[in-house]
Amino acid sequence: MKRVAILQSNYIPWKGYFDLINIADEFILYDDMQYTKRDWRNRNKIQTPNGLQWLSIPVMVKGKYFQKISNTKISDNSWGKKHWDALKQNYSKAQYFKEYKDIFEELYLNNKDEYLSQVNYKFIEAINKILGISTKIGWSGDFNLMDGQSEKLLGICKDCDADIYLSGPAAKDYLDENIFMRNKIKIEWMNYNNYPVYQQVFQPFDHGVTILDLIFNEGENATKFMKSFN
Repeated sequence: MKRVAILQSNYIPWKGYFDLINIADEFILYDDMQYTKRDWRNRNKIQTPNGLQWLSIPVMVKGKYFQKISNTKISDNSWGKKHWDALKQNYSKAQYFKEYKDIFEELYLNNKDEYLSQVNYKFIEAINKILGISTKIGWSGDFNLMDGQSEKLLGICKDCDADIYLSGPAAKDYLDENIFMRNKIKIEWMNYNNYPVYQQVFQPFDHGVTILDLIFNEGENATKFMKSFN
């Protein structure tokens, strides 16, 4: 039974995003969708001694009301150094920071990509490798997308020969489950509840931060605090 998951690329996503990838047999980056401001596409949260802090990649959005995520350009190339400095400042004392320092330093300081999607993909790819995730990753732009929100997702699933469409719970608000049933594709919903707590450098504990927090704090044990590896 082949599981396919389809989701927009996010910047250094939280652990649940990678559980979704790991459970799927094929994961499609859904970056033909409209870019949305103040969302997870270009930003995520880290822990600091003063509480949560957003790391945001600056992007060109003025006057570009309907641009796709895949067409969204980065507006200031200095973001990489700023984000890396923030990570070093707040995670240098984390138990496993030094073990992964070189990987992320390279990504942040030598990244010259012009488009947000490509930056997100490179980080997702590197994190997958750290976690041991081997799921095939594709792009929605490689498919002939149908009209209609649910129909687009169904079309991708059919082109991927999916038996199961694995979706995050937020899609329950709009997904037409009947068209999947008529096409003999089962829908499975991710459950993001009841994640175990791990040791974070700063308190109070927060599950919703970037997965880099988990990697820097737990290292090779990170997958023990995720759902899809147990």
